[in-house]
Formats: sequence, C-alpha cells, structure tokens
Amino acid sequence: MDILISIPILGALVILQSAIMSDINLLNGTTDLVMLAIIAWAMQKKVQSAWQWGIIGGLFVTLVSGLPFFVPLISYLATVGIVLLLRKRVWNYPILAMFIGTFIGTLIMHLLSILALRITGVSIPLIESFNIITLPTLILNMLLAVPIYALLRELANIRYPEKLEA
Repeated sequence: MDILISIPILGALVILQSAIMSDINLLNGTTDLVMLAIIAWAMQKKVQSAWQWGIIGGLFVTLVSGLPFFVPLISYLATVGIVLLLRKRVWNYPILAMFIGTFIGTLIMHLLSILALRITGVSIPLIESFNIITLPTLILNMLLAVPIYALLRELANIRYPEKLEA
C-alpha cells in the first residue's frame, strides 16, 4: 500500500522539482524535494517502507536527471540507511535528525555526482562546485526540511492512525 502512495507523491515531487523548483535557485544550487520527502518519510516511527521510497525516488530522479543511472539511486538509498540509523539514535528529536539527514544526504548526493562526472570526463573544480552548488543547495534543503517533514508526518499519521485503547 505504501508503494501505491509513494508513486504519485514522488512523481509529483519530481515534476515540481524539475519544472518549478529548478528555476528557484541560490547561486547554482537547487532544492532536492524528492530527497527531503524520502528523509521525512523514513523518519516516521511507524513507517516500514523507507527503502521502497528510496528506490522509487531514485528511479524517478534518474529518469529526469542527466547524471549516470546509479548516482541518484545509490545516494538516496545511502541516505535512507543513514536516516534509519539516526531514527534509532536520535529518536527524541526528530527535527534534529531531519536536519542531520538532510545535511548528510545532500553531501552524499553532491559528492557522488561530482565523482560520477569526473569519471565520465567532465572536469569540475571541487572547491568551486562546493561553494557555488553544494552549499546553496544545502541552505535551500535546510529551509524546506521542516515543512516537508510536517507534511509527511501528517501523511504518515493518516496512513498509520493511532490505535485507541478502550
């Protein structure tokens, strides 16, 4: 059932990310709504389908991205793994874990992207790409982390309602 929920949500986020949010940038950094949604979904205690969301999100981003096939998929799955570890360790402060997951996920995505582009022959200066792309993307992702978390927490509460004790 969670996979059926994830396909339209992540599909809409990919469309929103590639059509609208790509025009809203800070220097050359843009927001990664799909990664934020995957992190926020994985942060929910009742959710068991975080890995599936990572795979579906990675495949959707691969379809619209110019990066090699494995980069979004591996980075989203690595981010899900880290967030699931954070969920166990920092369970009293989910917003803090959301920020840490966003920070680490953004760095993983950008480091893998730079590595893949260097392997394919595109020469990118590391410090310049970090200053002009990674840091602005990190700022934009951090700004949207709380609203995305709140929306997906509500979706998780609707999907997994609390059981009332009689």
